[in-house]
Amino acid sequence: MKDNEREYRTGQGVPVSGEYLCQSGAKARLGENDTFPVCPVTNDESTWTHHHATIDDQSKEQPK
Repeated sequence: MKDNEREYRTGQGVPVSGEYLCQSGAKARLGENDTFPVCPVTNDESTWTHHHATIDDQSKEQPK
């Protein structure tokens, strides 16, 4: 399994700084050696995957 497909659980250490998605689809910017938090939507334990921005994601974040 590639690192960008790996799932992490609440309480595990963050291996690489970046943006992560929880199983509810909420995004969180986490730093290396932070701890994966609970889901910000459900406030329950969650799984997280490293989110790699796409061109479409980046265009949505550009100020108009």
